[in-house]
Amino acid sequence: MVRYASLLVSAAACALLIRERRKRCRFERLGAAALEALLDAIDANNPETGAHVRRVASFSLIIADAADLDDHEGHVIERVALFHDIGKLDGAVSDIVQVQTKLTAEEWEAVRTHPQRGADVLKPLSGFFPGLPRGVVAHHERWDGNGYPRGLKGLEIPLSARVVAIADTFDAITHSRSYSRAKSFEAATLQIANGRGEQFDPALVDIFMLPPVLKRIAKAMKSTDSPRRVNKQRRKPREAQQAPDINFRWRKQAGQPPL
Repeated sequence: MVRYASLLVSAAACALLIRERRKRCRFERLGAAALEALLDAIDANNPETGAHVRRVASFSLIIADAADLDDHEGHVIERVALFHDIGKLDGAVSDIVQVQTKLTAEEWEAVRTHPQRGADVLKPLSGFFPGLPRGVVAHHERWDGNGYPRGLKGLEIPLSARVVAIADTFDAITHSRSYSRAKSFEAATLQIANGRGEQFDPALVDIFMLPPVLKRIAKAMKSTDSPRRVNKQRRKPREAQQAPDINFRWRKQAGQPPL
């Protein structure tokens, strides 16, 4: 009788765990769907920003992989990279970033509000992804404490923001914007190196500057800058596609050579 009662308790516990797991999966998929919708909004609002955040995510993941970070931190870094500029969708900022002339001091001050605006947009999703708004609001902080909006210094800055800061700056230098011209790969890497210990985390800069890492960055640049052809016949109708990938594109590729 005692053994039977014990089996009943075990069965009930297993059933509860299964229900909780299913509930958690639904919860996570809801959060992932919200992120996919926001990513679509970035693309629709400004395709250049959409392309930029994807390149930054690609570069950030290369740095994260070279730093031997675990999968969880990789997920956080990728999300922060993909949504670090979502604050620029705000009407007060979006018109400015598309200006074709050099920005005035007032316009620059408005642009500098985008990390906080982005964190405010993402705050409702903090229950799903607690590290996301914290990383987004800090991606323009500096290692020496002279960044914005909070003047965080050193390890006060979330790791995700420190990684994305390097990738974001590198991409901004190597791609033209309405207010700046693109510079060479060599010029960009030199600027990252010169920012070591001042603008950027010195340990992460050392990782970024490793020859194998730079080689992967250069390869990723060619890949992301190449025009892509879409085979419409193979593409599934939207309603037939799988639900959004909870972890986006953070996957270690099989056969990838160690750094």
